[in-house]
Amino acid sequence: MSTFSDTHSHAATTAKGASGSGRPARRNLMLHAVLLVCAIGMALPFAWMLFSSFKPLGEIFMQPPKLLPQDWNEQGYRTALGGADFVRGFWNSTYIALTVTAVSLLTSAMAAYAFARIDFWGRRPLFMVFLATMMVPGQLTIIPLYIIMGWLGWVDTHAAIIVPPALFNAFGVFLLRQYIRGIPVELEEAAQIDGAGRVRRFVTIILPLLRTPLTALGIFTFLGQWNNFFFPLIFLNSSEKFTLPLLVNQFKGQYVSDWPALMAATTLLAAPMLLVFAFAQRQIVEGIALSGSKS
Repeated sequence: MSTFSDTHSHAATTAKGASGSGRPARRNLMLHAVLLVCAIGMALPFAWMLFSSFKPLGEIFMQPPKLLPQDWNEQGYRTALGGADFVRGFWNSTYIALTVTAVSLLTSAMAAYAFARIDFWGRRPLFMVFLATMMVPGQLTIIPLYIIMGWLGWVDTHAAIIVPPALFNAFGVFLLRQYIRGIPVELEEAAQIDGAGRVRRFVTIILPLLRTPLTALGIFTFLGQWNNFFFPLIFLNSSEKFTLPLLVNQFKGQYVSDWPALMAATTLLAAPMLLVFAFAQRQIVEGIALSGSKS
């Protein structure tokens, strides 16, 4: 009788465990289904842009709309690459974005280290003011910034869109400061006992430990500069100095727009950024997660 009771109890426990383990599986399946639908919804505009770049004008606005082109046509890419100086524009966007990213990473890391480790008078109020600038839209500061660039003679030069964002990145300083505050001070104290100065401790200890958040910040900065349209539109007048977003805008007229060429140009503009996200999404997530976990 006891053996039968033990067997029945074991069977009930096994069934309960199987039922309990089935709920998380169903929950995960539903969660993945929802995420899949959201991913398809977000990818659909990019797919529509890509396939529309191979459509003639009549197929783009046909009713009912069709995703895949019936008549594959690369004329949009020929117009985009031939109608505007895309090679020069690609070079302008690349070197501007790389220069701003490199300088911004260095200045942001130096400022973050100062706010996190150097105890100077007014450090906390100054940092609060520094963060408050993130709440001010760039459009509100464009007039005084334009006046300053005019005084310096930088209007219609790439310096006007390189120097300000490269030297001042409030988000980057905040992101790196949060991470530096989580690095043990004992590492620097040990190096200081060995005779290492402030600069050497920053270069040999802090910077190597900032590799993950620096990677994430570098990607964000590069993407922001690559897609920057407003500031080049304000400061650049010569077509040979235009960046890719300005060149893409030339295919959109007031009354008539070359939609196949516009879709092709937009695809060429977005392709490098999609590749960056595809290969660097893990570094982005790790950089934000680690920085956000620091006190």
